[in-house]
Amino acid sequence: MSDTENMDWQELENSDTETADTTNESVASDDMASGDLEAVFDVPVKVSAVLGKTNLSVNHLLKLGPGAVVELDRKVGEAIDIYINNRLVARGEVVLIDEKLGITMTEIIKGDD
Repeated sequence: MSDTENMDWQELENSDTETADTTNESVASDDMASGDLEAVFDVPVKVSAVLGKTNLSVNHLLKLGPGAVVELDRKVGEAIDIYINNRLVARGEVVLIDEKLGITMTEIIKGDD
Protein backbone atom coordinates (compact mmCIF):
# COMPACT_ATOMS: atom_id res chain seq x y z
CA MET A 1 0.00 0.00 0.00
CA SER A 2 1.14 3.54 -0.76
CA ASP A 3 1.36 6.33 1.80
CA THR A 4 -1.75 7.93 0.30
CA GLU A 5 -3.81 4.77 0.84
CA ASN A 6 -2.68 4.62 4.48
CA MET A 7 -3.68 8.24 5.12
CA ASP A 8 -6.45 8.66 7.65
CA TRP A 9 -9.62 10.50 6.45
CA GLN A 10 -9.18 12.97 9.30
CA GLU A 11 -5.69 13.82 8.03
CA LEU A 12 -7.05 14.28 4.50
CA GLU A 13 -9.80 16.61 5.71
CA ASN A 14 -7.28 18.60 7.75
CA SER A 15 -4.98 18.99 4.74
CA ASP A 16 -7.95 20.26 2.65
CA THR A 17 -8.81 22.76 5.38
CA GLU A 18 -5.22 24.00 5.49
CA THR A 19 -5.27 24.51 1.71
CA ALA A 20 -8.55 26.41 1.93
CA ASP A 21 -7.14 28.60 4.69
CA THR A 22 -4.11 29.42 2.54
CA THR A 23 -6.39 30.29 -0.38
CA ASN A 24 -8.51 32.54 1.86
CA GLU A 25 -5.35 34.29 3.09
CA SER A 26 -4.33 34.88 -0.52
CA VAL A 27 -7.73 36.37 -1.35
CA ALA A 28 -7.58 38.52 1.78
CA SER A 29 -4.14 39.84 0.82
CA ASP A 30 -5.47 40.66 -2.68
CA ASP A 31 -8.33 42.60 -1.06
CA MET A 32 -5.82 44.45 1.12
CA ALA A 33 -3.69 45.28 -1.92
CA SER A 34 -6.68 46.70 -3.81
CA GLY A 35 -7.66 48.56 -0.64
CA ASP A 36 -4.18 50.08 -0.53
CA LEU A 37 -4.62 51.29 -4.12
CA GLU A 38 -8.05 52.78 -3.45
CA ALA A 39 -6.45 56.14 -2.67
CA VAL A 40 -5.25 56.50 -6.28
CA PHE A 41 -8.39 55.26 -8.06
CA ASP A 42 -9.59 58.84 -8.69
CA VAL A 43 -6.25 60.22 -9.88
CA PRO A 44 -6.68 61.40 -13.48
CA VAL A 45 -4.27 60.11 -16.11
CA LYS A 46 -3.87 61.10 -19.75
CA VAL A 47 -4.34 58.16 -22.14
CA SER A 48 -3.27 58.60 -25.78
CA ALA A 49 -3.56 56.17 -28.67
CA VAL A 50 -1.17 57.03 -31.50
CA LEU A 51 -2.18 55.74 -34.92
CA GLY A 52 0.96 57.11 -36.51
CA LYS A 53 3.10 60.20 -36.95
CA THR A 54 4.23 62.49 -39.74
CA ASN A 55 6.20 65.68 -40.20
CA LEU A 56 4.51 68.62 -41.93
CA SER A 57 5.61 72.15 -42.57
CA VAL A 58 3.39 74.89 -41.18
CA ASN A 59 2.65 75.93 -44.77
CA HIS A 60 1.38 72.43 -45.65
CA LEU A 61 -0.56 72.19 -42.37
CA LEU A 62 -2.38 75.46 -43.11
CA LYS A 63 -3.43 74.15 -46.54
CA LEU A 64 -5.19 71.11 -45.02
CA GLY A 65 -8.96 71.18 -45.11
CA PRO A 66 -11.93 68.85 -44.72
CA GLY A 67 -11.31 65.58 -46.53
CA ALA A 68 -7.55 66.06 -46.69
CA VAL A 69 -5.50 62.89 -46.34
CA VAL A 70 -2.39 62.93 -44.16
CA GLU A 71 0.02 60.05 -44.72
CA LEU A 72 1.29 58.47 -41.50
CA ASP A 73 4.37 56.35 -40.80
CA ARG A 74 2.31 53.19 -40.13
CA LYS A 75 0.72 50.62 -42.39
CA VAL A 76 -2.88 49.44 -42.24
CA GLY A 77 -3.24 46.72 -39.59
CA GLU A 78 -0.04 47.68 -37.79
CA ALA A 79 -0.29 47.97 -33.99
CA ILE A 80 -0.92 51.40 -32.49
CA ASP A 81 0.99 52.79 -29.52
CA ILE A 82 -0.86 53.41 -26.25
CA TYR A 83 0.60 56.02 -23.93
CA ILE A 84 -0.34 56.84 -20.34
CA ASN A 85 0.96 60.21 -19.17
CA ASN A 86 3.23 60.36 -22.26
CA ARG A 87 4.81 57.00 -21.45
CA LEU A 88 4.50 54.05 -23.84
CA VAL A 89 2.76 51.27 -21.90
CA ALA A 90 1.11 49.05 -24.52
CA ARG A 91 0.37 48.34 -28.16
CA GLY A 92 -3.02 47.50 -29.51
CA GLU A 93 -5.57 47.42 -32.29
CA VAL A 94 -8.40 49.77 -33.17
CA VAL A 95 -11.86 48.23 -32.80
CA LEU A 96 -15.37 49.45 -33.53
CA ILE A 97 -17.85 49.20 -30.64
CA ASP A 98 -21.42 50.47 -31.12
CA GLU A 99 -20.38 52.98 -33.80
CA LYS A 100 -17.50 54.26 -31.64
CA LEU A 101 -13.79 53.63 -31.93
CA GLY A 102 -12.07 51.73 -29.17
CA ILE A 103 -8.75 50.01 -28.52
CA THR A 104 -7.90 46.44 -27.64
CA MET A 105 -4.53 46.05 -25.93
CA THR A 106 -2.54 43.26 -27.53
CA GLU A 107 0.83 43.79 -25.87
CA ILE A 108 1.92 45.35 -22.58
CA ILE A 109 5.26 47.13 -22.68
CA LYS A 110 7.33 46.69 -19.54
CA GLY A 111 9.22 49.86 -18.68
CA ASP A 112 12.88 49.97 -17.76
CA ASP A 113 13.22 52.14 -14.65
